[in-house]
Amino acid sequence: MGLLIVLGLVVLFALWAVGIYNGLVMARNAYKNAFAQIDVQLQRRFDLIPNLVETAKAYLAHERGTLEAVTAARNAAQSGLAAAKAAPGDPAAMAELARTQGALDGALSRLLVTVEAYPELKASQNMMQLTEELTSTENKVAFARQAYNDSVMAYNNKREVFPSSVVAGMFNFAPAALLDIPADRAEVREAPKVQF
Repeated sequence: MGLLIVLGLVVLFALWAVGIYNGLVMARNAYKNAFAQIDVQLQRRFDLIPNLVETAKAYLAHERGTLEAVTAARNAAQSGLAAAKAAPGDPAAMAELARTQGALDGALSRLLVTVEAYPELKASQNMMQLTEELTSTENKVAFARQAYNDSVMAYNNKREVFPSSVVAGMFNFAPAALLDIPADRAEVREAPKVQF
């Protein structure tokens, strides 16, 4: 009888530990899925940028440096995204992604300010459509980033509270990093505003 009670307690403990482990796995998968949504929106953004640059190129022939800066920033941002896709939640990868996206945001802002100085370009149907799509994509990126950060917070909370922290430590559930834009880059926090 005593052996049955001990065996029952061992089975209950094992089920409890499996439940905690599965909860941690589900939380980790949730933040990785949320990061995949950021990836989708950033890829859409990256696809829009060459069209935006090409459209502006005809009007901004003497603004070549601005156009090249946008292209270079786009390429760097794509590299940052590739590194983050390889390790979503990794602090170094998330910091690099935030840095490269911030640089791209700055280059795009400079391009859009330059466009403002050219009424013909600003009035171009193609440019209006592209900037509208870019603004829409910027909003989707912001929503995807918020969903990712919420998922990371839920995962980190789950792995840090007792008794989950014991299971998380036994199975090496590492903390995940938020995707945050540095506070000293306040101009990057807003999506580019385009007015016609």
